[in-house]
Amino acid sequence: MDDEGKPVKAKRAQQVYSLLVEVGRKDGDGLPEGATGAGLLCYASGVDEAEAVRETVAILREADLAPLEVEGLGTLEERLKAGEEIDEEEQALMARALAENSVIVAQMTPFYD
Repeated sequence: MDDEGKPVKAKRAQQVYSLLVEVGRKDGDGLPEGATGAGLLCYASGVDEAEAVRETVAILREADLAPLEVEGLGTLEERLKAGEEIDEEEQALMARALAENSVIVAQMTPFYD
């Protein structure tokens, strides 16, 4: 309880989630000529995956991208537990996303017909 007798909400810790985002075409999106869209690997911080997804979609829209679908791959701990090998560079990007409370686009792969 706080000084006014109200229950104090426990602050949930931020985590970093790995997300695969499919984007479509939009004027000014910066994708290569002839691409029909792209796949982005993003690392986003949030108290849960839903918050990480919302923040990622909002930031991508601000960057004139058109997010179509987001697939959550889990946290670093979840991915390691599943047997994935995650190199130091990728882990450093995840740590940066957490430290900066940000979204980092680690990789972009354009799609062509």
